Amino acid sequence: CASRPLEFNCCIDLSGNNAELPSLPFHVVTKPSQLPVEFLEPSAAKKLVIGFDCEGVDLCRHGALCIMQIAFPDAVYLVDAIEGGKELVEACKPALESNHVTKVIHDCKRDSEALYFQFGIKLHNVMDTQIAYSLIEEQEGKKRAYDVYISFVSLLADPRYCGMPYPEKEEVRTLLRQDPNFWKNRPLSEMMIRAATDDVRFLLNIHEKMMEKLSKVSSWRLAVRSELYCRCFCINDNQQADWPPLPTVPDDIEAEARVPEVDILSLLDVPPGKMGRVIGRKGSSIMAVKESCNVEIHIGGAKGPPDRVFIIGPVKEVRKAEAILRGRMLEF
Repeated sequence: CASRPLEFNCCIDLSGNNAELPSLPFHVVTKPSQLPVEFLEPSAAKKLVIGFDCEGVDLCRHGALCIMQIAFPDAVYLVDAIEGGKELVEACKPALESNHVTKVIHDCKRDSEALYFQFGIKLHNVMDTQIAYSLIEEQEGKKRAYDVYISFVSLLADPRYCGMPYPEKEEVRTLLRQDPNFWKNRPLSEMMIRAATDDVRFLLNIHEKMMEKLSKVSSWRLAVRSELYCRCFCINDNQQADWPPLPTVPDDIEAEARVPEVDILSLLDVPPGKMGRVIGRKGSSIMAVKESCNVEIHIGGAKGPPDRVFIIGPVKEVRKAEAILRGRMLEF
């Protein structure tokens, strides 16, 4: 059994009056040996489902990864990348790339980008709760809002999944505005521990409730789109040929079920000075393309890459979106 940092085995009551979600002990991890052996050595014999998140300073390919949070049913592990360094993060690589460990994350794009470019980790086998929420809404016949991706705070507040307020999130945002290097500070303060723990400790409960709602077709679409989110900002010169293949249509989907066209990820390079035409005033051009083509469009923005547009959706819709956006670039 892996050794545990018992001096950090403290329990903060983060659950308020919600009896269904008791507080969990947390462990601050600075050495690989402090992580559970079943995580460090993933195997088909003991498949895991974990909550996962990253905190950092300008978290992306260039920013600093400071903490990785890993939630198990019985405890939360705060993997301190500042104190533990590259060796500690890379010890987590087998699990983060494993088919045998399901990583439950809310919006994994920037986390994946940081792991890939800074540590060579290709985040894989992810269940992204932001995508799952949209698929469930679509499955239930609700009109899709192309300009809205549910925030983690809003997801937590939804009584169907958690019904928990999260005021600490705004407190942390305020602290980040005051001190952009907030997550680099050591020793970890109680607020840092509280916020980092809260970002993952509800994810397993949300995962269970979402998986109960998802149809087999929606579950497959979730697996594919989660993989595309993982590699969204990680496109490289070999077009990600070194990444795992996308999930195929499961055999147990009934023959009569309507299986939608598989999603793809497309990269569009934008010439200098043309990004404004692509985005449009207050995002109007992007919004119009999303609605007319039934695709997701992501812009690198301030964190970059600044000259690329990432399009996710069914093949035919993505090709249509590419043509429209290229046309916008040519307009005078």
